[in-house]
Amino acid sequence: MDKKTIALGKRNGKILLFGGVYSNLQALESLIAIANKEGIASENCFCTGDIVGYCAQPEETVQRFIQWGAHSIIGNVEEQLRTGAIDCGCDFKTGSRCDGFSKTWYAYAQNQLSKTSIQWMQSLPDYINFEFADKSFTVVHGSYSYISEFIFQSTSWQVKQSSFDASNSDVIIAGHCGLPFYDKKEALIWINSGVIGMPANEGIARGWYAIIDDSNGFSIRYETFEYDNLTANQLMLKKELPQEYAKTLLTGLWDNMEILPEIEKKLQGRDLKKLIVSK
Repeated sequence: MDKKTIALGKRNGKILLFGGVYSNLQALESLIAIANKEGIASENCFCTGDIVGYCAQPEETVQRFIQWGAHSIIGNVEEQLRTGAIDCGCDFKTGSRCDGFSKTWYAYAQNQLSKTSIQWMQSLPDYINFEFADKSFTVVHGSYSYISEFIFQSTSWQVKQSSFDASNSDVIIAGHCGLPFYDKKEALIWINSGVIGMPANEGIARGWYAIIDDSNGFSIRYETFEYDNLTANQLMLKKELPQEYAKTLLTGLWDNMEILPEIEKKLQGRDLKKLIVSK
């Protein structure tokens, strides 16, 4: 399938960035309330994909997202679902715990989603471009060239540079890896806002998002929020989804760190708010 880009032109004011809703309706509802409180209209809210994932309400979450009207690109999960693929395309190592768990939650999501939701996923772009604070932005999922590429804070700048070159952008907004971070080299900026549907392995049960603002040049602040994670947990258990992921919603700690580089593994249980400095 040819890659699809939506160019939105110039944006201004405050913009909300987030990703990884992961079928967590309770987290999504809380984020929508935050956007409303911040006075950020849905057209200035951008999701890096994976609206569907580990949790128990894929259909309800997609329909609520559509109703809200925020922008999103496809995540690897939407890409797989819309083509009827048999796995999530997350690039987990074959035979790993994540790979095993994905066979359960992905099949469940496939079974729950309506034709209307799948058709909506088929309309989603691979990339979104916009101009903001005199900078050019591109929203991607993993990297520009590979939707399921895991890019972390510790990933070499040489790897990140390829996405800037391919997109001709000053700022890349990416998702997929599940951890928030900010990386800058000269005039180029890589932003991962983190995800809302699963905790960030801090030992704190919360979601992450970021807000960029042009009221004084360009600024970004990373924020966290709590939501009704107990309901999300109980729904996962009721639907017999992986109990290890359901537990993560309460403990804030990942079941395993198979996808993480060594540097990110050492961050488990640490408050990332103390490590990410808003710019």
